[in-house]
Amino acid sequence: MTRERRIALLFVLLIVALPQVIARGGEAATAAAPKVTVQEDVVYGRVHGSGLLADVAWPESKDLLPAIISVHGGRWVGGHKKDASTIKVEQWAGFGFFAMSIDYRLKDCTPAPACYQDLQCAIRFVHANAEKYKVDPKRIFLIGQSAGGHMVSLAATIGDGPYPRTGGWDKASNDVVAAISVAAAYDLQSLDWGKLWTPPGVELAAAQAQASPNKHITKDSKPILVLHSDNDRSVPIDNALMMVDALKAAGARHKFHRYPEMGHMGINQEVIDRSLEFIK
Repeated sequence: MTRERRIALLFVLLIVALPQVIARGGEAATAAAPKVTVQEDVVYGRVHGSGLLADVAWPESKDLLPAIISVHGGRWVGGHKKDASTIKVEQWAGFGFFAMSIDYRLKDCTPAPACYQDLQCAIRFVHANAEKYKVDPKRIFLIGQSAGGHMVSLAATIGDGPYPRTGGWDKASNDVVAAISVAAAYDLQSLDWGKLWTPPGVELAAAQAQASPNKHITKDSKPILVLHSDNDRSVPIDNALMMVDALKAAGARHKFHRYPEMGHMGINQEVIDRSLEFIK
């Protein structure tokens, strides 16, 4: 057999064998991936007998897991735990997290601050059930988009604030490590849809000021990742710039990513990458 024919034969054998090698590699990678458990419509709290629902997912692990709680957008009047403003819990479980995406009471059902009280209930739920889900209570993160970003930023600055605890787990901690805020509202008084935040019996301007994260920044606020786009038509960039200025003035820990043309960004791949980077 000539040298040229030997080379040709080896080339043919390589072409035949390559798909099998790739397939075996894929099978090995799949076998190495931890088992992920997904549960939908978990009741994380109850208000007047009605359940507050969340989707959760977590990987099989010998070690304690960090947790991430996702809060959807929708101007407090719409949205849900599976829309584009939320994380995919199974994906984040694959990243090694106990992942939770919550529904909360919407404004047209129960006025503010019910939605925020529900987020606080979700945080306490994770603390109260940390042993069950193998969560490290010292590594609980929040991520929210738009109205959800507003609420996670508020959690990072005032915690319970003036709002009574509802939903259950009243004695549990509501501590978090940090918040990731995407296309969020930070100053309700300067935002056109900030007027939707209308707690009963409270004067509008006072209610808006109380619920504006940029009004409550201190050097001890939880670290915040701010992601915003210049061409966001739902929350103008000025809202984010006010928040960043307040963070800088207070000496609070933060990171700001500004984009020229991402619009009212949801939880896209850029957000996922920057979030994982921030958490690490």
